[in-house]
Amino acid sequence: MNINNKVIWQQAAGDTDRDYSDLCLKWDVILNGPGYAGKWPECKLPLKKNHWSPRKISDLRRFCEDVKEGDLIVLRLGTTDILGVGEVVGQYQWLEEFGDVDGWKLQHVRRVRWFWKGLNKAKKFPAYSLKLGDTTQKLDSKDVSEWIKSLDIPKETFGRNIVELPSCKHKSPITYEEISEYLFDQGVASNSIKHLLREIDELIRIAKWYKKFQNPSERETIAYLVVTLLRALGWTPQKMAIEWSNVDLALFDRLPRSDGSLSVVVEAKKKDKSCLTAQSQAQSYESVLGSGLNI
Repeated sequence: MNINNKVIWQQAAGDTDRDYSDLCLKWDVILNGPGYAGKWPECKLPLKKNHWSPRKISDLRRFCEDVKEGDLIVLRLGTTDILGVGEVVGQYQWLEEFGDVDGWKLQHVRRVRWFWKGLNKAKKFPAYSLKLGDTTQKLDSKDVSEWIKSLDIPKETFGRNIVELPSCKHKSPITYEEISEYLFDQGVASNSIKHLLREIDELIRIAKWYKKFQNPSERETIAYLVVTLLRALGWTPQKMAIEWSNVDLALFDRLPRSDGSLSVVVEAKKKDKSCLTAQSQAQSYESVLGSGLNI
């Protein structure tokens, strides 16, 4: 692959806890954040007011302004793994479609035509071949550059059309009335519906308090948020167990509680922690506790 006179950037795709490289490769994008303050450069002042560091703002500027059409992108995870190599297509965009990537707001977007994808196995290099820190940085590893140069890319790949992104159509939030009508239509009693909605109101207030003052621990999340909601849905303490055989929260379809009567596994995560691994973590319990669980 000819990389003469090409600017090469390394772009992080999350971290070992929150890896969204598959999303980047699927939709021909690279992403940066935070995106809640709007598009670049109008977001600079709000980010400063919200105490984002000058370093992070500079990182965002590189992504939005310094990366140019035709530059090469190396998609990295950590300092050793490369998941993709591609070429920047077009200019910077701010797209609401990426407003929630496992809890991160990553609406700052560049389109990339990927030439090489490590879908089944990442290309690994010695530790710190890729720089840690900022999301978008210039690549300075000779080993990585030589590897890119050695790639045998089919000619048709260089001219392929990038993937068309799905349209993000905003819908009005679901109202309590709609929830009530749906539950009533499913046969839930009116008093039960009223109780559930009261609990949801209380949970919203608690969540807002946590957001303003401090993050709850994982155990607090289970005790004050998850269990409360499950109780409102009709689960009794007799049919719930916290930390059952390493399961965060286990629900049983009959008594006495046992691995054989376990029907639902709930995996909780601390606020702001990745949820991408929660399902696979919960599914791993099937091999120990038996198949047929609801995750």
